[in-house]
Amino acid sequence: MATTLAEPTQGTSLIEVALNKMKRSIVCCELPPGTKLKVEALSKEYGLSSSPIREALNRLAQEGIVNASDNKGFRVAPISVDDFLEISRIRCLLEGEALSDAIEYGDDAWEGDVLAAFHRLNVVEKRLGEGPVALDDEWSERHKAFHFALFSACRSPLLLGMIDSLFDRAERYRRFSAMHRQTERHKGNEHQTLMKAARSRDKEKAVKLLRQHIERTKASIGDAIARQQATLQ
Repeated sequence: MATTLAEPTQGTSLIEVALNKMKRSIVCCELPPGTKLKVEALSKEYGLSSSPIREALNRLAQEGIVNASDNKGFRVAPISVDDFLEISRIRCLLEGEALSDAIEYGDDAWEGDVLAAFHRLNVVEKRLGEGPVALDDEWSERHKAFHFALFSACRSPLLLGMIDSLFDRAERYRRFSAMHRQTERHKGNEHQTLMKAARSRDKEKAVKLLRQHIERTKASIGDAIARQQATLQ
């Protein structure tokens, strides 16, 4: 099952608490790219000892959203068009494989879960109207839940884990670009078409639609990032 950016629940380990809080702040761009992450300051902010903070930072470095250096400590990973394009390319490969697997092995309950996840996403999109959906926490959570409902019948936990990490890395770019653009791309029709193809078991069409969906996101966000970075030069 995909992880979410929700607040940690009771019973979560201290390392997971630290990891979830920092990951949320980084993905939501509350900690901007390049921000220095000081263990002592984070310990005070989260009310945790330095040990779980440091371990969480090391895990986030493994996920690619934090950079670790022996000399310079930890920083939020920078963003770049090239990095985002690479993330998108690998997402197309991995998510296409997971969706194909899910369509082959998904049962009636899987179909129902996909429909329910789409409905929940559609409800929040209608509520937001023409607003910037990518900056809405509820939309982001339901958007990820819809995509992972599609993949949920995939029989490879390793593949789903890799997709989960890349999806969150892409989410940081979605958030960053949404903060610096005037217009918003609403994707409700794309999601509906993708859902219908998956539930009708048209594997070839569904995988093609998913890749097109990622490619369109890649183009719009890549352009937004390039424009924003050009203003800083």
